[in-house]
Amino acid sequence: MLLRGSAGDDGAKLNRDQSSYVRAVGRAVITGFQQWGSAFILLGRIVLSLRHLPRQFEQVVLQMMAMGVHSLPVVVFSAVFTGMVAAVQAAYQMQGLVPSIWLGTGICRAILTELGPVLTALVVAGRVGSGIAAELGTMKVTEQIDALETMAVDPVEHLVMPRFVAGAVMSPVLTIFANFIALIGGWLVAVLSVGITTQVYLDGLRFHFHTRDLMGGIIKSIFFGVIIATSGCFHGFAAEGGAAGVGRAATKAVVAAAVMILIFDYIVSAWIFR
Repeated sequence: MLLRGSAGDDGAKLNRDQSSYVRAVGRAVITGFQQWGSAFILLGRIVLSLRHLPRQFEQVVLQMMAMGVHSLPVVVFSAVFTGMVAAVQAAYQMQGLVPSIWLGTGICRAILTELGPVLTALVVAGRVGSGIAAELGTMKVTEQIDALETMAVDPVEHLVMPRFVAGAVMSPVLTIFANFIALIGGWLVAVLSVGITTQVYLDGLRFHFHTRDLMGGIIKSIFFGVIIATSGCFHGFAAEGGAAGVGRAATKAVVAAAVMILIFDYIVSAWIFR
Protein backbone atom coordinates (compact mmCIF):
# COMPACT_ATOMS: atom_id res chain seq x y z
CA MET A 1 0.00 0.00 0.00
CA LEU A 2 2.77 2.39 0.94
CA LEU A 3 4.61 1.63 -2.30
CA ARG A 4 1.49 2.21 -4.38
CA GLY A 5 0.81 5.47 -2.56
CA SER A 6 4.37 6.67 -3.09
CA ALA A 7 4.26 5.80 -6.79
CA GLY A 8 0.95 7.62 -7.15
CA ASP A 9 2.35 10.74 -5.48
CA ASP A 10 5.41 10.68 -7.74
CA GLY A 11 3.22 10.35 -10.81
CA ALA A 12 1.01 13.25 -9.74
CA LYS A 13 4.08 15.40 -9.05
CA LEU A 14 5.51 14.53 -12.48
CA ASN A 15 2.24 15.50 -14.15
CA ARG A 16 2.18 18.81 -12.25
CA ASP A 17 5.78 19.55 -13.27
CA GLN A 18 5.03 18.77 -16.90
CA SER A 19 1.90 20.89 -16.81
CA SER A 20 3.73 23.85 -15.28
CA TYR A 21 6.50 23.50 -17.88
CA VAL A 22 3.97 23.52 -20.72
CA ARG A 23 2.26 26.58 -19.23
CA ALA A 24 5.60 28.38 -18.90
CA VAL A 25 6.49 27.64 -22.52
CA GLY A 26 3.04 28.75 -23.64
CA ARG A 27 3.30 32.02 -21.72
CA ALA A 28 6.75 32.67 -23.20
CA VAL A 29 5.49 32.06 -26.74
CA ILE A 30 2.43 34.27 -26.25
CA THR A 31 4.55 37.03 -24.70
CA GLY A 32 6.99 36.83 -27.60
CA PHE A 33 4.23 37.17 -30.19
CA GLN A 34 2.71 40.06 -28.24
CA GLN A 35 6.04 41.88 -28.18
CA TRP A 36 6.61 41.31 -31.88
CA GLY A 37 3.11 42.57 -32.60
CA SER A 38 3.65 45.66 -30.46
CA ALA A 39 6.98 46.33 -32.19
CA PHE A 40 5.38 46.14 -35.64
CA ILE A 41 2.55 48.42 -34.50
CA LEU A 42 5.13 50.94 -33.28
CA LEU A 43 7.00 50.66 -36.58
CA GLY A 44 3.77 51.32 -38.47
CA ARG A 45 3.06 54.40 -36.35
CA ILE A 46 6.59 55.64 -37.04
CA VAL A 47 6.12 55.27 -40.79
CA LEU A 48 2.79 57.11 -40.64
CA SER A 49 4.37 59.92 -38.60
CA LEU A 50 7.02 60.51 -41.28
CA ARG A 51 4.56 62.80 -43.06
CA HIS A 52 5.16 65.28 -40.23
CA LEU A 53 8.93 65.17 -40.67
CA PRO A 54 9.33 68.85 -41.70
CA ARG A 55 7.94 70.19 -38.42
CA GLN A 56 10.22 67.85 -36.43
CA PHE A 57 13.31 68.77 -38.44
CA GLU A 58 15.01 70.49 -35.50
CA GLN A 59 14.57 67.41 -33.32
CA VAL A 60 15.95 65.23 -36.12
CA VAL A 61 19.09 67.36 -36.34
CA LEU A 62 19.57 67.21 -32.57
CA GLN A 63 19.24 63.42 -32.62
CA MET A 64 21.65 63.17 -35.55
CA MET A 65 24.20 65.06 -33.47
CA ALA A 66 23.61 62.83 -30.44
CA MET A 67 23.62 59.55 -32.37
CA GLY A 68 26.22 60.38 -35.00
CA VAL A 69 28.71 63.06 -34.02
CA HIS A 70 28.89 62.04 -30.37
CA SER A 71 29.48 58.42 -31.38
CA LEU A 72 32.53 59.23 -33.51
CA PRO A 73 35.20 58.69 -30.79
CA VAL A 74 34.11 55.15 -29.93
CA VAL A 75 33.55 54.32 -33.62
CA VAL A 76 37.03 55.55 -34.56
CA PHE A 77 38.65 53.61 -31.71
CA SER A 78 36.89 50.37 -32.61
CA ALA A 79 37.44 50.84 -36.37
CA VAL A 80 41.22 51.22 -36.02
CA PHE A 81 41.56 47.93 -34.19
CA THR A 82 39.04 46.26 -36.50
CA GLY A 83 41.26 47.07 -39.47
CA MET A 84 44.38 45.95 -37.61
CA VAL A 85 42.83 42.62 -36.64
CA ALA A 86 41.56 42.12 -40.20
CA ALA A 87 45.09 42.66 -41.52
CA VAL A 88 46.64 40.24 -39.02
CA GLN A 89 44.09 37.53 -39.80
CA ALA A 90 44.28 38.06 -43.57
CA ALA A 91 48.09 37.86 -43.51
CA TYR A 92 47.95 34.67 -41.43
CA GLN A 93 45.37 32.99 -43.68
CA MET A 94 47.16 33.95 -46.91
CA GLN A 95 50.70 33.20 -45.75
CA GLY A 96 52.44 31.03 -48.35
CA LEU A 97 49.27 30.58 -50.40
CA VAL A 98 48.69 33.76 -52.44
CA PRO A 99 50.78 36.80 -53.46
CA SER A 100 51.00 39.67 -50.98
CA ILE A 101 49.02 41.96 -53.30
CA TRP A 102 45.91 40.00 -52.33
CA LEU A 103 46.29 41.14 -48.72
CA GLY A 104 44.79 44.54 -49.47
CA THR A 105 41.97 42.91 -51.43
CA GLY A 106 41.08 40.58 -48.57
CA ILE A 107 41.16 43.37 -46.00
CA CYS A 108 39.07 45.67 -48.19
CA ARG A 109 36.34 43.13 -48.86
CA ALA A 110 36.17 41.95 -45.26
CA ILE A 111 35.82 45.50 -43.96
CA LEU A 112 33.43 46.88 -46.57
CA THR A 113 31.02 43.95 -46.59
CA GLU A 114 31.06 42.67 -43.00
CA LEU A 115 33.39 44.03 -40.35
CA GLY A 116 32.76 47.72 -40.99
CA PRO A 117 28.95 47.79 -40.94
CA VAL A 118 28.39 45.00 -38.40
CA LEU A 119 30.92 45.99 -35.74
CA THR A 120 30.03 49.67 -36.10
CA ALA A 121 26.37 48.81 -35.60
CA LEU A 122 27.10 46.70 -32.52
CA VAL A 123 29.18 49.49 -30.99
CA VAL A 124 26.50 52.09 -31.76
CA ALA A 125 23.81 49.77 -30.39
CA GLY A 126 25.66 49.58 -27.09
CA ARG A 127 25.99 53.34 -26.84
CA VAL A 128 22.95 54.76 -28.63
CA GLY A 129 20.41 51.96 -28.19
CA SER A 130 20.85 51.83 -24.44
CA GLY A 131 20.79 55.63 -24.23
CA ILE A 132 17.50 55.86 -26.14
CA ALA A 133 15.89 53.16 -24.01
CA ALA A 134 17.10 54.76 -20.78
CA GLU A 135 15.96 58.24 -21.79
CA LEU A 136 12.50 57.19 -22.97
CA GLY A 137 12.17 54.69 -20.13
CA THR A 138 12.81 57.45 -17.60
CA MET A 139 10.19 59.59 -19.30
CA LYS A 140 7.77 56.66 -19.20
CA VAL A 141 8.16 55.80 -15.50
CA THR A 142 8.01 59.49 -14.51
CA GLU A 143 4.80 59.90 -16.57
CA GLN A 144 6.26 62.53 -18.88
CA ILE A 145 4.97 60.60 -21.90
CA ASP A 146 1.50 60.57 -20.36
CA ALA A 147 1.81 64.33 -19.94
CA LEU A 148 2.60 64.72 -23.65
CA GLU A 149 -0.48 62.72 -24.57
CA THR A 150 -2.56 64.85 -22.20
CA MET A 151 -1.37 67.94 -24.10
CA ALA A 152 -2.42 66.27 -27.40
CA VAL A 153 1.21 65.75 -28.46
CA ASP A 154 1.86 62.46 -30.21
CA PRO A 155 4.87 60.90 -28.41
CA VAL A 156 5.70 58.75 -31.44
CA GLU A 157 5.92 61.79 -33.69
CA HIS A 158 7.75 63.94 -31.15
CA LEU A 159 10.10 61.39 -29.54
CA VAL A 160 10.39 58.27 -31.69
CA MET A 161 10.26 59.43 -35.30
CA PRO A 162 13.23 61.87 -35.01
CA ARG A 163 15.37 59.09 -33.51
CA PHE A 164 14.23 56.69 -36.23
CA VAL A 165 15.22 59.08 -39.02
CA ALA A 166 18.49 60.00 -37.30
CA GLY A 167 19.41 56.33 -36.96
CA ALA A 168 18.66 55.60 -40.61
CA VAL A 169 20.73 58.60 -41.76
CA MET A 170 23.69 58.55 -39.38
CA SER A 171 24.35 54.81 -39.32
CA PRO A 172 25.59 54.69 -42.95
CA VAL A 173 27.60 57.88 -42.37
CA LEU A 174 29.32 56.30 -39.38
CA THR A 175 29.88 53.11 -41.35
CA ILE A 176 31.57 54.92 -44.25
CA PHE A 177 33.78 56.77 -41.78
CA ALA A 178 34.57 53.53 -39.93
CA ASN A 179 35.45 51.78 -43.20
CA PHE A 180 37.99 54.48 -44.03
CA ILE A 181 39.55 54.38 -40.56
CA ALA A 182 39.64 50.56 -40.58
CA LEU A 183 41.47 50.54 -43.92
CA ILE A 184 44.04 52.89 -42.41
CA GLY A 185 44.42 50.51 -39.46
CA GLY A 186 44.90 47.62 -41.88
CA TRP A 187 47.51 49.63 -43.77
CA LEU A 188 49.48 50.26 -40.56
CA VAL A 189 49.70 46.55 -39.79
CA ALA A 190 50.36 45.58 -43.42
CA VAL A 191 53.28 47.99 -43.74
CA LEU A 192 54.77 47.92 -40.24
CA SER A 193 54.17 44.28 -39.30
CA VAL A 194 53.59 42.19 -42.42
CA GLY A 195 56.25 44.05 -44.37
CA ILE A 196 54.55 44.96 -47.65
CA THR A 197 54.87 48.39 -49.20
CA THR A 198 52.20 51.06 -49.27
CA GLN A 199 51.93 50.76 -53.04
CA VAL A 200 51.32 47.01 -52.86
CA TYR A 201 48.63 47.56 -50.24
CA LEU A 202 46.91 50.24 -52.33
CA ASP A 203 47.10 48.06 -55.43
CA GLY A 204 45.41 45.32 -53.45
CA LEU A 205 42.63 47.70 -52.42
CA ARG A 206 41.96 48.57 -56.04
CA PHE A 207 42.33 45.00 -57.28
CA HIS A 208 38.90 43.40 -57.83
CA PHE A 209 37.16 46.28 -56.05
CA HIS A 210 33.42 46.24 -56.69
CA THR A 211 31.03 49.07 -55.98
CA ARG A 212 28.56 46.40 -54.86
CA ASP A 213 30.79 45.64 -51.87
CA LEU A 214 30.63 49.24 -50.67
CA MET A 215 26.93 49.70 -51.42
CA GLY A 216 26.05 46.39 -49.79
CA GLY A 217 27.66 47.51 -46.56
CA ILE A 218 25.88 50.86 -46.71
CA ILE A 219 22.50 49.20 -47.30
CA LYS A 220 23.16 46.95 -44.32
CA SER A 221 23.99 49.95 -42.16
CA ILE A 222 20.66 51.62 -42.99
CA PHE A 223 18.82 48.54 -41.74
CA PHE A 224 21.05 48.44 -38.67
CA GLY A 225 20.36 52.09 -37.83
CA VAL A 226 16.62 51.52 -38.08
CA ILE A 227 16.91 48.43 -35.86
CA ILE A 228 18.92 50.26 -33.19
CA ALA A 229 16.54 53.21 -33.01
CA THR A 230 13.37 51.10 -33.10
CA SER A 231 14.63 48.68 -30.45
CA GLY A 232 15.66 51.49 -28.12
CA CYS A 233 12.35 53.33 -28.51
CA PHE A 234 10.23 50.19 -28.17
CA HIS A 235 11.87 48.98 -24.97
CA GLY A 236 11.98 52.49 -23.58
CA PHE A 237 8.24 52.88 -24.07
CA ALA A 238 7.69 49.48 -22.45
CA ALA A 239 9.70 50.31 -19.32
CA GLU A 240 7.96 50.03 -15.97
CA GLY A 241 8.92 49.56 -12.35
CA GLY A 242 11.02 52.62 -11.59
CA ALA A 243 14.80 52.84 -11.92
CA ALA A 244 15.22 49.06 -12.05
CA GLY A 245 12.74 48.89 -14.92
CA VAL A 246 14.69 51.53 -16.83
CA GLY A 247 17.87 49.48 -16.44
CA ARG A 248 16.12 46.35 -17.66
CA ALA A 249 14.74 48.24 -20.66
CA ALA A 250 18.22 49.47 -21.62
CA THR A 251 19.63 45.95 -21.38
CA LYS A 252 16.79 44.46 -23.44
CA ALA A 253 17.19 47.16 -26.09
CA VAL A 254 20.88 46.40 -26.59
CA VAL A 255 20.42 42.61 -26.62
CA ALA A 256 17.46 42.75 -29.03
CA ALA A 257 19.28 45.16 -31.35
CA ALA A 258 22.43 43.00 -31.39
CA VAL A 259 20.47 39.84 -32.23
CA MET A 260 18.44 41.56 -34.96
CA ILE A 261 21.61 43.10 -36.43
CA LEU A 262 23.13 39.65 -36.87
CA ILE A 263 19.89 38.25 -38.32
CA PHE A 264 19.52 41.07 -40.84
CA ASP A 265 23.22 40.85 -41.64
CA TYR A 266 22.60 37.36 -42.97
CA ILE A 267 19.36 38.32 -44.75
CA VAL A 268 20.86 41.33 -46.54
CA SER A 269 24.09 39.46 -47.35
CA ALA A 270 22.13 36.59 -48.90
CA TRP A 271 20.12 39.12 -50.92
CA ILE A 272 23.01 41.28 -52.20
CA PHE A 273 26.07 39.04 -52.36
CA ARG A 274 24.63 35.81 -53.70
